[in-house]
Amino acid sequence: MDYGFLSVLPVIVAVTVSIAYKNVILALFASVLLGILILIGGHPIAAVTTMMQDYLFVQLTDSYNAGVLVLLVFIGGFIKLMEKSGGAAAFAEKVSHIINTRVKVQIAAWIGGIIVFFSDLGTPLIVGPIFEPLFDKLKVSREKLAWIIDSTASPVAVLVPFIGWGVYIMGLIQKEYEALSIAESDWTAFIQSIPFNIYSILAVIMVPLVAYTGYEFSAMAKAEKRVQETGKLFWENSKPMRMPETINNVNSNPMLIFLPILVLLVSLFGILAPLGFPLKQVPGGTFRAALSTAYLFAAITLMALMLYYKVNTFEETFSIYVKGMSSMMSVAVILVLSWSLSSVSGQLGTADYITQLTKGTVPSWAIPAIIFIIGAIMSFATGTSWGTYAILMPIIIPMAVALGSPVHACIGAVLSGGMFGDHCSPISDTTILASTGAGCDHVDHVKTQLSYAVLNAIISFGAYIVAGFTGSPIALVLAIAAMVVVLPILSKAYGHRIKNTHI
Repeated sequence: MDYGFLSVLPVIVAVTVSIAYKNVILALFASVLLGILILIGGHPIAAVTTMMQDYLFVQLTDSYNAGVLVLLVFIGGFIKLMEKSGGAAAFAEKVSHIINTRVKVQIAAWIGGIIVFFSDLGTPLIVGPIFEPLFDKLKVSREKLAWIIDSTASPVAVLVPFIGWGVYIMGLIQKEYEALSIAESDWTAFIQSIPFNIYSILAVIMVPLVAYTGYEFSAMAKAEKRVQETGKLFWENSKPMRMPETINNVNSNPMLIFLPILVLLVSLFGILAPLGFPLKQVPGGTFRAALSTAYLFAAITLMALMLYYKVNTFEETFSIYVKGMSSMMSVAVILVLSWSLSSVSGQLGTADYITQLTKGTVPSWAIPAIIFIIGAIMSFATGTSWGTYAILMPIIIPMAVALGSPVHACIGAVLSGGMFGDHCSPISDTTILASTGAGCDHVDHVKTQLSYAVLNAIISFGAYIVAGFTGSPIALVLAIAAMVVVLPILSKAYGHRIKNTHI
Protein backbone atom coordinates (compact mmCIF):
# COMPACT_ATOMS: atom_id res chain seq x y z
CA MET A 1 0.00 0.00 0.00
CA ASP A 2 1.22 3.48 -0.89
CA TYR A 3 0.79 5.77 2.11
CA GLY A 4 2.10 8.87 0.32
CA PHE A 5 2.57 11.90 2.53
CA LEU A 6 1.32 9.95 5.56
CA SER A 7 4.55 7.95 5.44
CA VAL A 8 6.63 10.99 6.47
CA LEU A 9 4.32 12.17 9.26
CA PRO A 10 6.05 10.06 11.96
CA VAL A 11 9.41 11.60 11.07
CA ILE A 12 7.92 15.10 11.08
CA VAL A 13 6.40 14.42 14.50
CA ALA A 14 9.71 13.06 15.79
CA VAL A 15 11.58 16.19 14.72
CA THR A 16 8.87 18.60 15.90
CA VAL A 17 8.37 17.03 19.32
CA SER A 18 12.11 16.68 19.97
CA ILE A 19 12.66 20.38 19.19
CA ALA A 20 9.57 21.60 21.07
CA TYR A 21 10.03 19.56 24.23
CA LYS A 22 13.78 18.78 24.13
CA ASN A 23 12.87 15.15 24.82
CA VAL A 24 14.02 12.51 22.35
CA ILE A 25 12.33 9.57 24.09
CA LEU A 26 8.96 11.33 23.97
CA ALA A 27 9.55 12.27 20.33
CA LEU A 28 10.44 8.73 19.28
CA PHE A 29 7.57 7.18 21.25
CA ALA A 30 5.05 9.57 19.67
CA SER A 31 6.40 8.99 16.16
CA VAL A 32 6.36 5.19 16.49
CA LEU A 33 2.81 5.24 17.88
CA LEU A 34 1.64 7.56 15.09
CA GLY A 35 3.20 5.32 12.46
CA ILE A 36 1.43 2.26 13.87
CA LEU A 37 -1.86 4.17 13.99
CA ILE A 38 -1.46 4.87 10.28
CA LEU A 39 -0.60 1.23 9.55
CA ILE A 40 -3.57 -0.29 11.40
CA GLY A 41 -6.20 2.29 10.46
CA GLY A 42 -6.36 4.59 13.47
CA HIS A 43 -7.40 2.35 16.37
CA PRO A 44 -5.63 3.82 19.45
CA ILE A 45 -5.90 0.90 21.89
CA ALA A 46 -4.97 -1.63 19.21
CA ALA A 47 -2.05 0.64 18.19
CA VAL A 48 -0.59 0.65 21.72
CA THR A 49 -0.98 -3.12 22.01
CA THR A 50 0.60 -3.64 18.60
CA MET A 51 3.44 -1.30 19.49
CA MET A 52 4.25 -3.31 22.59
CA GLN A 53 3.84 -6.77 21.12
CA ASP A 54 5.00 -6.46 17.53
CA TYR A 55 7.64 -3.75 17.82
CA LEU A 56 9.13 -3.10 21.27
CA PHE A 57 9.10 -6.74 22.39
CA VAL A 58 10.40 -7.88 19.01
CA GLN A 59 13.29 -5.41 19.13
CA LEU A 60 14.23 -6.52 22.63
CA THR A 61 14.23 -10.22 21.75
CA ASP A 62 16.31 -9.79 18.59
CA SER A 63 19.73 -11.35 19.25
CA TYR A 64 21.67 -8.48 17.64
CA ASN A 65 19.75 -5.85 19.58
CA ALA A 66 20.10 -7.76 22.85
CA GLY A 67 23.87 -7.97 22.32
CA VAL A 68 24.09 -4.21 21.82
CA LEU A 69 22.04 -3.50 24.96
CA VAL A 70 24.08 -5.87 27.12
CA LEU A 71 27.31 -4.33 25.81
CA LEU A 72 26.08 -0.83 26.67
CA VAL A 73 25.40 -1.96 30.24
CA PHE A 74 29.00 -3.16 30.66
CA ILE A 75 30.32 0.05 29.11
CA GLY A 76 28.21 2.15 31.48
CA GLY A 77 29.60 0.39 34.55
CA PHE A 78 33.21 0.80 33.40
CA ILE A 79 32.75 4.50 32.57
CA LYS A 80 31.31 5.29 36.00
CA LEU A 81 34.23 3.52 37.71
CA MET A 82 36.70 5.53 35.61
CA GLU A 83 34.99 8.80 36.47
CA LYS A 84 35.01 8.07 40.20
CA SER A 85 38.47 6.51 40.48
CA GLY A 86 40.40 9.78 40.49
CA GLY A 87 43.05 8.33 38.18
CA ALA A 88 42.93 11.27 35.77
CA ALA A 89 43.45 13.79 38.58
CA ALA A 90 46.38 11.78 39.91
CA PHE A 91 47.92 11.73 36.44
CA ALA A 92 47.57 15.51 36.08
CA GLU A 93 49.20 16.09 39.46
CA LYS A 94 52.21 14.03 38.38
CA VAL A 95 52.82 16.11 35.26
CA SER A 96 51.79 19.56 36.50
CA HIS A 97 55.40 20.65 37.23
CA ILE A 98 56.40 20.42 33.56
CA ILE A 99 53.35 22.28 32.21
CA ASN A 100 54.69 25.83 32.34
CA THR A 101 53.63 27.62 29.13
CA ARG A 102 50.37 28.61 27.50
CA VAL A 103 50.97 26.16 24.68
CA LYS A 104 51.80 23.28 27.02
CA VAL A 105 48.76 23.78 29.24
CA GLN A 106 46.37 23.92 26.29
CA ILE A 107 47.92 20.86 24.64
CA ALA A 108 47.96 19.02 27.98
CA ALA A 109 44.24 19.68 28.49
CA TRP A 110 43.62 18.55 24.91
CA ILE A 111 45.56 15.32 25.44
CA GLY A 112 43.80 14.80 28.76
CA GLY A 113 40.43 15.07 27.05
CA ILE A 114 41.49 12.55 24.40
CA ILE A 115 42.74 10.13 27.06
CA VAL A 116 39.29 10.18 28.66
CA PHE A 117 37.80 9.18 25.30
CA PHE A 118 35.58 6.56 26.89
CA SER A 119 33.21 9.14 28.44
CA ASP A 120 31.99 12.27 26.67
CA LEU A 121 30.20 13.41 29.83
CA GLY A 122 33.14 12.47 32.04
CA THR A 123 35.71 14.50 30.08
CA PRO A 124 34.53 17.97 31.22
CA LEU A 125 34.09 16.93 34.86
CA ILE A 126 37.39 15.05 35.04
CA VAL A 127 39.70 17.22 32.92
CA GLY A 128 38.23 20.67 33.64
CA PRO A 129 38.89 20.91 37.40
CA ILE A 130 42.36 19.39 36.95
CA PHE A 131 43.58 22.11 34.59
CA GLU A 132 41.59 25.05 35.94
CA PRO A 133 44.33 26.28 38.33
CA LEU A 134 47.02 25.84 35.67
CA PHE A 135 45.01 27.86 33.14
CA ASP A 136 44.52 30.63 35.71
CA LYS A 137 48.22 30.68 36.59
CA LEU A 138 49.32 30.88 32.95
CA LYS A 139 46.64 33.45 32.08
CA VAL A 140 44.62 31.35 29.69
CA SER A 141 40.89 32.09 29.87
CA ARG A 142 38.34 29.81 31.48
CA GLU A 143 36.40 30.10 28.23
CA LYS A 144 39.36 28.58 26.39
CA LEU A 145 39.45 25.68 28.86
CA ALA A 146 35.71 25.10 28.39
CA TRP A 147 36.16 25.05 24.61
CA ILE A 148 39.05 22.58 24.81
CA ILE A 149 37.26 20.09 27.07
CA ASP A 150 34.08 20.45 25.01
CA SER A 151 36.06 19.79 21.81
CA THR A 152 37.59 16.62 23.26
CA ALA A 153 34.35 15.24 24.68
CA SER A 154 31.69 14.26 22.13
CA PRO A 155 33.80 15.05 19.01
CA VAL A 156 36.37 12.46 20.17
CA ALA A 157 33.85 9.91 21.45
CA VAL A 158 31.96 9.80 18.15
CA LEU A 159 35.15 8.72 16.33
CA VAL A 160 35.82 5.65 18.52
CA PRO A 161 34.08 2.45 17.37
CA PHE A 162 34.46 0.36 20.53
CA ILE A 163 32.82 2.64 23.13
CA GLY A 164 29.17 3.47 23.72
CA TRP A 165 28.98 5.98 20.88
CA GLY A 166 30.29 3.57 18.27
CA VAL A 167 28.15 0.70 19.50
CA TYR A 168 25.06 2.90 19.40
CA ILE A 169 25.77 4.21 15.90
CA MET A 170 26.61 0.76 14.54
CA GLY A 171 23.32 -0.46 15.95
CA LEU A 172 21.49 2.14 13.87
CA ILE A 173 23.54 1.37 10.75
CA GLN A 174 23.14 -2.40 11.03
CA LYS A 175 19.36 -2.18 11.14
CA GLU A 176 19.25 -0.29 7.84
CA TYR A 177 21.92 -2.44 6.18
CA GLU A 178 19.99 -5.55 7.14
CA ALA A 179 16.77 -4.16 5.66
CA LEU A 180 18.57 -3.23 2.45
CA SER A 181 20.49 -6.55 2.29
CA ILE A 182 23.85 -4.75 2.23
CA ALA A 183 26.66 -7.25 2.82
CA GLU A 184 29.07 -4.78 4.42
CA SER A 185 29.28 -5.08 8.21
CA ASP A 186 28.23 -2.27 10.51
CA TRP A 187 31.81 -2.16 11.86
CA THR A 188 33.24 -1.62 8.37
CA ALA A 189 30.60 0.99 7.60
CA PHE A 190 31.48 2.91 10.77
CA ILE A 191 35.23 2.77 10.05
CA GLN A 192 34.69 3.82 6.42
CA SER A 193 32.55 6.77 7.54
CA ILE A 194 35.18 8.18 9.96
CA PRO A 195 37.01 10.25 7.28
CA PHE A 196 33.63 11.75 6.39
CA ASN A 197 32.86 12.72 9.99
CA ILE A 198 34.39 16.02 9.01
CA TYR A 199 32.99 18.43 11.59
CA SER A 200 34.04 16.22 14.50
CA ILE A 201 37.59 15.87 13.18
CA LEU A 202 37.89 19.61 12.56
CA ALA A 203 36.66 20.33 16.10
CA VAL A 204 39.34 18.06 17.57
CA ILE A 205 42.33 19.24 15.52
CA MET A 206 41.41 22.91 15.77
CA VAL A 207 42.52 22.92 19.42
CA PRO A 208 46.25 22.25 18.86
CA LEU A 209 46.19 24.52 15.81
CA VAL A 210 44.92 27.45 17.87
CA ALA A 211 47.19 26.58 20.80
CA TYR A 212 50.39 26.47 18.73
CA THR A 213 49.69 29.46 16.47
CA GLY A 214 48.02 31.74 19.03
CA TYR A 215 45.43 32.78 16.46
CA GLU A 216 42.16 33.89 18.10
CA PHE A 217 39.11 35.66 16.76
CA SER A 218 35.66 36.91 17.77
CA ALA A 219 34.51 36.46 21.38
CA MET A 220 37.34 34.06 22.25
CA ALA A 221 39.94 36.68 21.29
CA LYS A 222 38.26 39.17 23.63
CA ALA A 223 38.24 36.65 26.48
CA GLU A 224 41.91 35.83 26.00
CA LYS A 225 42.81 39.53 25.79
CA ARG A 226 40.88 40.16 29.04
CA VAL A 227 42.90 37.58 30.95
CA GLN A 228 46.23 38.54 29.37
CA GLU A 229 45.88 42.29 29.97
CA THR A 230 43.84 42.53 33.18
CA GLY A 231 44.21 39.11 34.81
CA LYS A 232 40.44 38.99 35.35
CA LEU A 233 39.06 35.47 35.10
CA PHE A 234 35.52 36.62 34.27
CA TRP A 235 33.61 39.49 32.73
CA GLU A 236 31.98 41.87 35.18
CA ASN A 237 28.48 40.42 34.76
CA SER A 238 29.52 36.77 34.38
CA LYS A 239 28.06 34.09 36.61
CA PRO A 240 30.62 31.26 36.80
CA MET A 241 29.22 27.76 37.12
CA ARG A 242 30.50 25.48 39.83
CA MET A 243 31.15 21.77 40.01
CA PRO A 244 28.10 19.84 41.29
CA GLU A 245 30.46 17.13 42.53
CA THR A 246 34.21 17.21 43.03
CA ILE A 247 36.19 14.02 42.68
CA ASN A 248 39.08 14.20 45.14
CA ASN A 249 40.50 10.78 45.82
CA VAL A 250 43.78 11.44 47.61
CA ASN A 251 44.73 7.76 47.41
CA SER A 252 44.31 7.53 43.68
CA ASN A 253 47.09 6.76 41.20
CA PRO A 254 47.62 7.29 37.45
CA MET A 255 47.67 3.50 37.12
CA LEU A 256 43.89 3.58 37.58
CA ILE A 257 43.63 5.17 34.15
CA PHE A 258 46.31 3.33 32.20
CA LEU A 259 46.09 -0.29 33.36
CA PRO A 260 42.31 -0.78 32.89
CA ILE A 261 42.46 0.70 29.38
CA LEU A 262 45.45 -1.51 28.58
CA VAL A 263 43.51 -4.56 29.84
CA LEU A 264 40.54 -3.49 27.74
CA LEU A 265 42.56 -3.24 24.52
CA VAL A 266 44.66 -6.36 25.14
CA SER A 267 41.56 -8.41 25.97
CA LEU A 268 39.66 -7.17 22.93
CA PHE A 269 42.45 -7.79 20.43
CA GLY A 270 43.54 -10.97 22.19
CA ILE A 271 40.09 -12.47 21.67
CA LEU A 272 39.59 -11.19 18.12
CA ALA A 273 43.11 -11.35 16.63
CA PRO A 274 43.05 -15.18 16.18
CA LEU A 275 39.93 -14.64 14.05
CA GLY A 276 41.79 -12.26 11.73
CA PHE A 277 40.62 -8.97 13.26
CA PRO A 278 41.10 -6.19 12.24
CA LEU A 279 42.20 -7.35 8.78
CA LYS A 280 39.27 -9.73 8.39
CA GLN A 281 35.61 -9.14 9.09
CA VAL A 282 34.48 -10.68 12.38
CA PRO A 283 30.82 -11.68 12.90
CA GLY A 284 28.91 -8.97 14.76
CA GLY A 285 27.85 -11.28 17.58
CA THR A 286 31.43 -12.39 18.15
CA PHE A 287 32.67 -8.80 18.18
CA ARG A 288 30.06 -7.65 20.71
CA ALA A 289 30.75 -10.67 22.94
CA ALA A 290 34.49 -9.93 22.82
CA LEU A 291 33.91 -6.26 23.59
CA SER A 292 31.59 -7.08 26.50
CA THR A 293 34.21 -9.48 27.86
CA ALA A 294 36.96 -6.87 27.47
CA TYR A 295 34.95 -4.22 29.33
CA LEU A 296 34.17 -6.71 32.11
CA PHE A 297 37.87 -7.60 32.52
CA ALA A 298 38.80 -3.91 32.50
CA ALA A 299 36.16 -3.15 35.14
CA ILE A 300 37.36 -5.99 37.36
CA THR A 301 40.93 -4.67 37.01
CA LEU A 302 39.84 -1.16 37.92
CA MET A 303 37.83 -2.33 40.93
CA ALA A 304 40.84 -4.31 42.16
CA LEU A 305 43.07 -1.24 41.78
CA MET A 306 40.56 0.96 43.63
CA LEU A 307 40.64 -1.52 46.50
CA TYR A 308 44.44 -1.86 46.38
CA TYR A 309 44.98 1.91 46.55
CA LYS A 310 42.14 2.26 49.09
CA VAL A 311 40.21 4.69 46.92
CA ASN A 312 36.88 3.12 47.97
CA THR A 313 35.64 0.15 49.92
CA PHE A 314 34.40 -2.91 48.04
CA GLU A 315 30.77 -2.00 48.75
CA GLU A 316 31.27 1.56 47.46
CA THR A 317 33.17 0.37 44.39
CA PHE A 318 30.59 -2.22 43.43
CA SER A 319 27.78 0.28 44.03
CA ILE A 320 29.47 2.71 41.63
CA TYR A 321 29.71 -0.06 39.02
CA VAL A 322 26.04 -0.98 39.30
CA LYS A 323 25.02 2.68 39.22
CA GLY A 324 26.97 3.10 36.00
CA MET A 325 25.21 0.10 34.49
CA SER A 326 21.79 1.51 35.35
CA SER A 327 22.70 4.90 33.86
CA MET A 328 22.53 3.34 30.39
CA MET A 329 18.80 2.71 30.66
CA SER A 330 17.81 5.90 28.82
CA VAL A 331 20.23 5.04 26.01
CA ALA A 332 18.69 1.56 25.75
CA VAL A 333 15.19 3.05 25.55
CA ILE A 334 16.25 5.44 22.78
CA LEU A 335 17.79 2.58 20.81
CA VAL A 336 14.74 0.32 21.12
CA LEU A 337 12.42 3.13 20.05
CA SER A 338 14.72 4.08 17.18
CA TRP A 339 14.82 0.48 15.95
CA SER A 340 11.03 0.41 16.17
CA LEU A 341 10.77 3.66 14.21
CA SER A 342 13.02 2.17 11.56
CA SER A 343 10.73 -0.84 11.27
CA VAL A 344 7.61 1.32 11.10
CA SER A 345 9.20 3.66 8.52
CA GLY A 346 10.11 0.64 6.40
CA GLN A 347 6.52 -0.60 6.41
CA LEU A 348 5.21 2.87 5.58
CA GLY A 349 7.72 3.28 2.75
CA THR A 350 9.02 6.57 4.17
CA ALA A 351 12.42 6.44 2.47
CA ASP A 352 10.85 5.42 -0.86
CA TYR A 353 8.46 8.36 -0.69
CA ILE A 354 11.21 10.86 0.09
CA THR A 355 13.35 9.36 -2.67
CA GLN A 356 10.54 9.78 -5.19
CA LEU A 357 10.12 13.42 -4.19
CA THR A 358 13.83 14.22 -4.45
CA LYS A 359 14.69 12.16 -7.52
CA GLY A 360 15.31 14.47 -10.42
CA THR A 361 15.07 17.57 -8.22
CA VAL A 362 17.96 17.09 -5.79
CA PRO A 363 21.23 15.89 -7.36
CA SER A 364 22.89 12.96 -5.62
CA TRP A 365 26.09 14.95 -5.01
CA ALA A 366 24.17 17.46 -2.89
CA ILE A 367 22.71 14.88 -0.50
CA PRO A 368 25.62 14.80 2.04
CA ALA A 369 25.69 18.60 2.32
CA ILE A 370 21.91 18.80 2.75
CA ILE A 371 21.98 16.02 5.36
CA PHE A 372 24.67 17.87 7.29
CA ILE A 373 22.63 21.08 7.42
CA ILE A 374 19.46 19.26 8.50
CA GLY A 375 21.35 17.36 11.21
CA ALA A 376 23.09 20.53 12.42
CA ILE A 377 19.80 22.42 12.73
CA MET A 378 18.09 19.53 14.51
CA SER A 379 20.91 18.90 16.96
CA PHE A 380 21.39 22.59 17.75
CA ALA A 381 17.69 23.00 18.45
CA THR A 382 17.42 19.83 20.55
CA GLY A 383 20.90 19.74 22.09
CA THR A 384 21.28 16.03 21.32
CA SER A 385 23.29 14.19 18.73
CA TRP A 386 22.04 10.71 19.64
CA GLY A 387 18.43 11.74 19.14
CA THR A 388 19.34 13.31 15.79
CA TYR A 389 21.07 10.08 14.72
CA ALA A 390 18.09 7.98 15.83
CA ILE A 391 15.69 10.03 13.73
CA LEU A 392 17.82 10.61 10.61
CA MET A 393 19.79 7.40 10.15
CA PRO A 394 16.74 5.22 9.26
CA ILE A 395 15.80 7.73 6.56
CA ILE A 396 19.17 8.77 5.17
CA ILE A 397 20.79 5.38 4.50
CA PRO A 398 17.94 4.02 2.30
CA MET A 399 17.69 7.41 0.61
CA ALA A 400 21.42 7.50 -0.18
CA VAL A 401 21.31 3.99 -1.62
CA ALA A 402 18.27 4.78 -3.77
CA LEU A 403 19.67 8.06 -5.11
CA GLY A 404 23.19 6.74 -5.69
CA SER A 405 24.80 9.13 -3.22
CA PRO A 406 28.01 7.96 -1.44
CA VAL A 407 26.64 6.03 1.55
CA HIS A 408 29.68 6.43 3.79
CA ALA A 409 29.74 10.18 3.12
CA CYS A 410 26.04 10.37 3.98
CA ILE A 411 26.57 8.46 7.24
CA GLY A 412 29.44 10.80 8.08
CA ALA A 413 27.23 13.79 7.30
CA VAL A 414 24.57 12.55 9.72
CA LEU A 415 27.21 12.08 12.42
CA SER A 416 28.77 15.48 11.77
CA GLY A 417 25.46 17.31 11.63
CA GLY A 418 24.37 15.75 14.89
CA MET A 419 27.73 16.58 16.44
CA PHE A 420 27.45 20.29 15.64
CA GLY A 421 24.57 20.78 18.07
CA ASP A 422 25.96 18.40 20.67
CA HIS A 423 29.20 20.40 20.59
CA CYS A 424 27.89 23.96 20.82
CA SER A 425 24.14 24.11 21.51
CA PRO A 426 23.44 26.01 24.76
CA ILE A 427 21.07 23.21 25.86
CA SER A 428 23.46 20.33 25.09
CA ASP A 429 24.51 18.36 28.17
CA THR A 430 28.18 18.36 27.18
CA THR A 431 28.13 22.12 26.56
CA ILE A 432 26.65 22.69 30.01
CA LEU A 433 29.11 20.28 31.62
CA ALA A 434 32.03 21.98 29.84
CA SER A 435 31.00 25.32 31.37
CA THR A 436 30.68 23.61 34.74
CA GLY A 437 33.96 21.71 34.51
CA ALA A 438 35.88 24.83 33.51
CA GLY A 439 34.15 26.97 36.14
CA CYS A 440 33.12 29.65 33.66
CA ASP A 441 29.87 31.39 32.76
CA HIS A 442 27.74 29.19 30.51
CA VAL A 443 26.69 32.00 28.18
CA ASP A 444 30.33 33.11 27.85
CA HIS A 445 31.31 29.56 26.91
CA VAL A 446 28.60 29.32 24.26
CA LYS A 447 29.51 32.72 22.78
CA THR A 448 33.24 32.02 22.57
CA GLN A 449 32.84 28.51 21.20
CA LEU A 450 30.07 29.23 18.71
CA SER A 451 32.19 31.31 16.34
CA TYR A 452 34.76 28.49 16.09
CA ALA A 453 32.01 25.91 15.66
CA VAL A 454 30.29 27.90 12.92
CA LEU A 455 33.60 28.26 11.05
CA ASN A 456 34.06 24.49 11.12
CA ALA A 457 30.44 23.95 10.10
CA ILE A 458 30.80 26.22 7.05
CA ILE A 459 33.99 24.44 6.02
CA SER A 460 32.31 21.06 6.58
CA PHE A 461 29.38 22.05 4.38
CA GLY A 462 31.74 22.85 1.51
CA ALA A 463 33.64 19.62 2.11
CA TYR A 464 30.42 17.59 1.88
CA ILE A 465 29.76 19.03 -1.55
CA VAL A 466 33.18 17.72 -2.57
CA ALA A 467 32.43 14.39 -0.87
CA GLY A 468 29.14 14.16 -2.75
CA PHE A 469 30.97 14.50 -6.06
CA THR A 470 33.96 12.31 -5.29
CA GLY A 471 32.95 9.95 -2.47
CA SER A 472 36.59 10.34 -1.44
CA PRO A 473 38.26 11.27 1.89
CA ILE A 474 40.06 14.00 -0.07
CA ALA A 475 37.16 16.16 1.17
CA LEU A 476 38.57 15.92 4.70
CA VAL A 477 42.05 16.92 3.54
CA LEU A 478 40.62 19.98 1.79
CA ALA A 479 38.57 20.85 4.88
CA ILE A 480 41.65 20.76 7.12
CA ALA A 481 43.59 22.87 4.60
CA ALA A 482 40.75 25.39 4.49
CA MET A 483 40.75 25.70 8.29
CA VAL A 484 44.52 26.26 8.35
CA VAL A 485 44.18 29.01 5.74
CA VAL A 486 41.06 30.74 7.08
CA LEU A 487 42.00 30.83 10.77
CA PRO A 488 44.82 33.43 10.47
CA ILE A 489 42.68 35.52 8.12
CA LEU A 490 39.83 35.68 10.64
CA SER A 491 42.31 36.29 13.44
CA LYS A 492 43.75 39.27 11.60
CA ALA A 493 40.34 40.69 10.69
CA TYR A 494 38.32 39.97 13.85
CA GLY A 495 40.83 39.15 16.57
CA HIS A 496 44.53 38.96 17.22
CA ARG A 497 47.45 36.62 17.63
CA ILE A 498 48.52 35.99 21.22
CA LYS A 499 52.19 35.44 22.01
CA ASN A 500 52.81 32.22 23.86
CA THR A 501 55.00 33.06 26.83
CA HIS A 502 56.48 31.19 29.81
CA ILE A 503 55.47 31.75 33.43
